[in-house]
Amino acid sequence: MATTQLLLTAARGLFGRRSFVPEARRLFSTGVPNSYRVKEPPRPKEVDRWTEKRALFGVYDNIGILGDFLAHPKDLIVGPVWLRGWRGNELQRCIRKKKMVGDRMFLEDYHNLNKRIKFLYKRFNRTGKHR
Repeated sequence: MATTQLLLTAARGLFGRRSFVPEARRLFSTGVPNSYRVKEPPRPKEVDRWTEKRALFGVYDNIGILGDFLAHPKDLIVGPVWLRGWRGNELQRCIRKKKMVGDRMFLEDYHNLNKRIKFLYKRFNRTGKHR
């Protein structure tokens, strides 16, 4: 009986259904269907340890030690002037952009920014945790 079951399991493995994973089955009858399968644990994910984000993590941590605490890592961030070293949601970001560079924007870009602020203002007032 055991050899037959082993052969069936091997045949299943050859045809691609499952490899040699024993199934939980009873050898006696209780009147209940006996096709309960044991679930396999999920396979561990392959993680690339040398992605750019992981490789450069903490690269600016030594600036205070080596640079006599004159430069802060936020001063080294390259980006738009209204975003450097600042955090907030999209509405706050758009309002900050309008205040800082709104007078120098092209007319169409300024109009689109005002439309976005108007839309986000309505949305944040209708939904959200602050209500």
